[in-house]
Amino acid sequence: MQPFVSAPTRSTPEVRFDADSHHHRMKGECYPENAAAFFSPLFTWLRTYLAAKPAGPVTFDMELVYFNSSSSKALLDLFEMLEIAAGGGIRITVNWRYDKDNDIACECGEEFAEDAKALAFKLVAL
Repeated sequence: MQPFVSAPTRSTPEVRFDADSHHHRMKGECYPENAAAFFSPLFTWLRTYLAAKPAGPVTFDMELVYFNSSSSKALLDLFEMLEIAAGGGIRITVNWRYDKDNDIACECGEEFAEDAKALAFKLVAL
């Protein structure tokens, strides 16, 4: 399976999802004009990847400095997709990476983590 790579722009994060290494990353700011259009190909790739039941541990490093409400909803959808996969036996860890001085980013990570049951959701202060 080919990696999913999206270069960062002024309003979208760098995205690198790698099926071979099982290491996936989103980094930067996320406030696209059309969040559904931005996240749709990412979700399509992710559904295909998770349907293949990756054998090794899967890691998502999320380092989003800022995201708008539309992106927040899309991130909730992403984490729900990962939660379902983790409940189905795939070992998934999300590392929510945030600047130690950014209380809002920490609080957002805490809110996302509240819904994680099967998914390992870690807050990582930088």
